[in-house]
Amino acid sequence: MSGPLKDKVALVAGATRGAGRGIAVELGAAGATVYVTGRTTRERRSEYDRPETIEDTADLVTAAGGRGIAVPTDHLVPSEVRTLVDRIADEQGRLDVLVNDVWGGERLFEWDTPVWEHDLDNGLRLLRLGIETHAITSHHALPLLLRRPGGLVVEMTDGTAEYNATTYRVSFFYDLAKSAVLRMAFALGQELGPRGATAVALTPGWLRSEMMLENFGVTEDNWRDALERVPHFGISETPFYVGRAVAALAADPERARWHGESLSSGGLARTYGFTDRDGSRPDAWRYLVEVQDAGKPADPTGYR
Repeated sequence: MSGPLKDKVALVAGATRGAGRGIAVELGAAGATVYVTGRTTRERRSEYDRPETIEDTADLVTAAGGRGIAVPTDHLVPSEVRTLVDRIADEQGRLDVLVNDVWGGERLFEWDTPVWEHDLDNGLRLLRLGIETHAITSHHALPLLLRRPGGLVVEMTDGTAEYNATTYRVSFFYDLAKSAVLRMAFALGQELGPRGATAVALTPGWLRSEMMLENFGVTEDNWRDALERVPHFGISETPFYVGRAVAALAADPERARWHGESLSSGGLARTYGFTDRDGSRPDAWRYLVEVQDAGKPADPTGYR
């Protein structure tokens, strides 16, 4: 392995698909050893019942130039997370990057449905998956990360702190989950900063995840065919774009300048100079405010 992260060890919690997979692959491309976790394996699917597996993600990490290690883990079960961290400690003796990307709520929230009409069991399950998993993972993994100075913790969410502060995000439960993760990064910043580690919140833009592409009936090769039905989809980005954001943060010796902040893939692209796989540089959150939410016609010109 070679690259700026060739001696680093990362854990991407929730790396089966979507942003987690993109992050794991780009950390691997930078040379890191990456432990990838999730509940869907080649032998067993989670309730998502989708084909992506953590073994596939690990193989992609290795193919990119790193070392991918798949460890089936339910991050709602503290004993499983403790076993995972013990394994990393035994095999590597260190943890340099922790990415809390566990989610699993796409099929649980109901768009624009008030809390009193939303299915309560689904809403509470969403909160457990989106918040409790992050807390359990941090509780068990941070002592290992703090063994060496300079560790990085990335709390993955949807939306920047600025955007979410004034924008209702889909439903009571979804809004609460994503806002809570932003606050987690702030709280971790208070606890990790004096101990020599950096914590940030990070959001992708409009993500062309496997599920999003499937919902729109397109693939990565022909995703623009969806623009006729969803015009603002033109600002979308691949999961590897936010992956490059994490890799850039992890390789930056001055990453503590971002400590406790809410960041986006598009914002970090302007600072670090990376692009998405097609060479573009989408800035989705600026676009959402200035174009989509302002009611202007869809036009990503100047935003990617």
